[in-house]
Amino acid sequence: MQKRKLGQSDLEVSALGLGCMGMTFSYGPPADKKEMISLIHTAVERGVTFFDTAEVYGPFNNEELVGEALAPFRGKVVIATKFGFELDPKGGPQWVGLNSRPEHIKEVAEGSLKRLRVDAIDLFYQHRVDPNVPIEDVAGAVKELIREGKVKHFGLSEAGAPTIRRAHAVQPVTALQSEYSLWTRTPEKEVLPTVEELGIGFVPYSPLGKGFLTGKMNENTKFDSSDFRSILRPRR
Repeated sequence: MQKRKLGQSDLEVSALGLGCMGMTFSYGPPADKKEMISLIHTAVERGVTFFDTAEVYGPFNNEELVGEALAPFRGKVVIATKFGFELDPKGGPQWVGLNSRPEHIKEVAEGSLKRLRVDAIDLFYQHRVDPNVPIEDVAGAVKELIREGKVKHFGLSEAGAPTIRRAHAVQPVTALQSEYSLWTRTPEKEVLPTVEELGIGFVPYSPLGKGFLTGKMNENTKFDSSDFRSILRPRR
């Protein structure tokens, strides 16, 4: 497996990463836990060192799965997780909006550290830009977590070029994550030139178009109601 460093940082990862979201969330019912742990272990054996999760996936059980599966490989793998959503205040399992207030970011970090069973989060992404919180405040909160040793690197997900620049001016952004595939080319216009200029790594997700580009689907494919692809509609 080839390795590469994300941008100008010292964070080295495998050229191929493993997104773990679908193991417990969004792509149908959660898969068998033992099978998913075995899958993650097989990925490590084959040279994968970059694993992606988030508190929103579940909620929480995806981080718990990744934390348990990768516990034997501490120091040998990189785990990325994300903050930025608000859980239903009534206690339901749904996410009701965005929340990147600095105090919330710090609360999320504490929870993720416990679920991932790590002393520091390797890469902490803002999952989605919160229009109600200045990105400078977000970057400042993560900067404090880095200073405290609880986070190693700061990332953004699906952020536009101006937001990337403003965040990077406060706390260097190690990686920008965006959907990018043969049928999703949006980052090419502004995002890719920006991250290249600033020395930020680019982490594409859904490179196979959420499974639609695998050759395994056709007009007769049916999805379980818990699979978010069941509600996707083509753009016109």
